[in-house]
Amino acid sequence: MSAVNDTTFTHAAFLLTGIPGQEDYHVWISIAFCLLYAISIVGNSVILFIVIKDPSLHEPMYIFLSMLALTDLGLSITTMPTILGIYLFNSKVITLDACLTQLFFIHTLQCIESSILLLMAFDRFIAICIPLRYTSLLTLPRTLLMGLVCVLRGVASMFPLPLLLKRYRYCRANILSHSYCLHQAVMKMACSDIQVNNIYGLFITLLTMGLDSLLILLSYVMILKTALSVVSLGKCLKPLNTCLPHICAVLLFYTAELSLAVIYRYVKGSSHLLAVLVGYVSLLVPPVMNPIIYSIKSKQLRARITRVFVK
Repeated sequence: MSAVNDTTFTHAAFLLTGIPGQEDYHVWISIAFCLLYAISIVGNSVILFIVIKDPSLHEPMYIFLSMLALTDLGLSITTMPTILGIYLFNSKVITLDACLTQLFFIHTLQCIESSILLLMAFDRFIAICIPLRYTSLLTLPRTLLMGLVCVLRGVASMFPLPLLLKRYRYCRANILSHSYCLHQAVMKMACSDIQVNNIYGLFITLLTMGLDSLLILLSYVMILKTALSVVSLGKCLKPLNTCLPHICAVLLFYTAELSLAVIYRYVKGSSHLLAVLVGYVSLLVPPVMNPIIYSIKSKQLRARITRVFVK
């Protein structure tokens, strides 16, 4: 597909390509994405329903899990309709305003998810390292307040992104080698100096996901230290076993995000296909896998889900 040279058009819209060079397989690819979309919507909705309806799950750990499920639902709803529109209906044109709105929600939800993963690490740290103060520290009002702070932090951090991009003129090729809009991809389409966006994007990434991942690592160092101080091997493994679902969720989220950041900022001339595939993994895999991981590893949650479906 050749770039559109009409400056008026490039000011108004972008073209989304999906996976470059795979146009002949769009129908088959759409089947896989439809399946992922269905699993994400159903899985996270079930988690939310179970936690809300069962009073015994109104604990900080499960409240944070419901926040994570709600965030994953938002990510799926924000990205999947655009992706399926490309592969099923060849709907590749997205207006500039719609593109900026989408990238705001994508980056905001990713920031919120990073914050919630930090809260879940904080929950495990208190439960294992200072269990006697767990109920006094993580009360229900305080837990909900921390969730609200996560939302406000994400919105405040990412709100400048579309405003900074809106002030640019877009007179270069208007083709985005993605199925959705990301800040890193859109700003490269501008024909103005993008130094401010580069600096702000790096600053926000370090301040949010960089800081969150560092604090999560620190919390697990303290958890491991506390667990190893226990004489009995069985008592040592028991608290660590409760952390496994969260560790899997953290690895899924941060590995893909870190890889995508490195590809965009430090790998010059990298394959567009590689960036697209890593972008798919970062946005689509965590919303699908998180409810599966927690449902399998949490006996209490698995028992509640089984009870509901058996009834």
